[in-house]
Amino acid sequence: MFDYSADAELFPRRSGLKARNKLVYRRFSRAADAIAFAIETLTPDMLHGAYLEVNEERFDASQIRLLYDDANFPLPRKAIPVNASPISSGPGNATL
Repeated sequence: MFDYSADAELFPRRSGLKARNKLVYRRFSRAADAIAFAIETLTPDMLHGAYLEVNEERFDASQIRLLYDDANFPLPRKAIPVNASPISSGPGNATL
């Protein structure tokens, strides 16, 4: 079971972003806040290649999406258009 209350770190993708769209390293006191930030705030380009680290375990963009969509996610979700999501939860994507 994933601990949404654990400390979390969100790391940017390594390269390929213009300076104005660059995600910088961010630390969160709750993984749930980091996940919400990643899904609700980052552009698809910024999220792609970024990863979340919680309890020394890494989660890529598709795994972050799965954590956000999970029934145990403790925060209210914003309405995000399906076509705005860079990651679908369809067949062939990573699972937790």
